[in-house]
Amino acid sequence: MRRFSLDLVSRILELHPTHLVPLSNVLRALVALFLCHLCFGADNYLFTSFRKNGETGVFLALSDDGKKWTPLNDNKPWIAPEHPGMLMRDPFLIKGPDNTWHLLWTWGWNRKDTGGGLKIGHTTSRDLIHWTGQKEIPILPNEPTARNAWAPETVWDAARKEWIIFWSTTIPGRLPGYNHRVYAMTTKDWNTYSPAKVWFNPGFNCIDATLVQDGKRWVMIFKDEREEPVKKNLRLAFAASPAGPWKNVTETFSQAWVEGPSAIKIGQDWWIYFDRYREHHYGAIKTRDWKSFEDVSAQVSFPDDHRHGTVVRISGKEAAALQAIKY
Repeated sequence: MRRFSLDLVSRILELHPTHLVPLSNVLRALVALFLCHLCFGADNYLFTSFRKNGETGVFLALSDDGKKWTPLNDNKPWIAPEHPGMLMRDPFLIKGPDNTWHLLWTWGWNRKDTGGGLKIGHTTSRDLIHWTGQKEIPILPNEPTARNAWAPETVWDAARKEWIIFWSTTIPGRLPGYNHRVYAMTTKDWNTYSPAKVWFNPGFNCIDATLVQDGKRWVMIFKDEREEPVKKNLRLAFAASPAGPWKNVTETFSQAWVEGPSAIKIGQDWWIYFDRYREHHYGAIKTRDWKSFEDVSAQVSFPDDHRHGTVVRISGKEAAALQAIKY
């Protein structure tokens, strides 16, 4: 927990002798400062998710320790779909360098679900409460046989001053079988986009890539999607920049039949959350060095049917504002 402002305390205690105040008033002021710190100074954590097939919208859950997650808005959708037939699966949330929140999601399972052309969804907010209109972003328009665009995420590349948008797609005939690879494109303004290209190819079927920065290196957590023999587990890759190149792919560190990883640092540990979709509940693994891992699934609890989403850090003030909202 952060220390509350010692500067403010000093200013109270060092009042000029001609302006002395009763000690009781000083104590009340200190208590008020401490309570404000408890309410607004400590970190809180926010988790996005979807329910069922994603047709009902985006849900939010809140935690003050990263373990017990409580649904917001009485476990009703925080953001409902605006377009007929659109799903809002795999909602990804991130704050940009200008403090604008960006939300991306999977629009549909395949071309049929997205009206013939592949697309992902995007909206923004300054306060997590008021959101802009839900916008479609075309994906791989020059690849007419591409089947899908799953689990889109984005990361700010500070060196290039642009956003990298990445997701998983399979293109029949490009590689044997279901051959998902992670594709990416860039944008500076969320209106124009570079041509998409294969961004991460570990040599096998992979989906659900997500990134975190740990010191000077970047870590990618992704799902090994191979089914024969069964993998369906999580692995890592590393880079010196969010733009890659991604190297040193590890062996798995999770059980099989998991997906949708999202990670955040809590204290000294990185907590990696994931969807144990066959068991219909969420799990978690923690690590300090990305080499040794401890399954802490027994320590976490999530709302029922919490599905593939994103964990982010928010302030106590932001958390209080969200808790006050009922749609």
